[in-house]
Amino acid sequence: MVRAHRAALQVLRDGIETAHVDAYSDDAWPRDVVPAYEQALAMAAREVAEGVRPARSDPGMGIDVDVRDDAQFDVLLALAPHTIHAEAWQRGRLVFSASDTGTALCLTVTPRQEERLLSRLDASGIPRTAFTTRPARRGRWTSRWKRAARTS
Repeated sequence: MVRAHRAALQVLRDGIETAHVDAYSDDAWPRDVVPAYEQALAMAAREVAEGVRPARSDPGMGIDVDVRDDAQFDVLLALAPHTIHAEAWQRGRLVFSASDTGTALCLTVTPRQEERLLSRLDASGIPRTAFTTRPARRGRWTSRWKRAARTS
């Protein structure tokens, strides 16, 4: 699942306008993810210092991520597969939602993004069956497919 989360974010990155991540997990953070977790908390502290985030807010919830910044995007890549919640938005629509400590992943992709995602999955050895499709309910810019990761 970790590779599927990361492949999806890499494909969606160029179109993401806003992203947020929670620095919480129902499991212990994997060792290789701990530095990203610490960086996320530092990002939240900077938001408080800059007056963007209320000082009384939960320091680990809804941390803004600027996906154009490679270091911040790396934090999102590291935490998304393990967090209780991460999301990304494009044109006011949710295009990426990861939750439940890596067991839930939902994407909305354009046909071109779908091709790129399937190519990344193939290159990474991730079976295409890691995702199921559901027709999108509305919207013209999205494809007819909504990808949701299987939990098995």
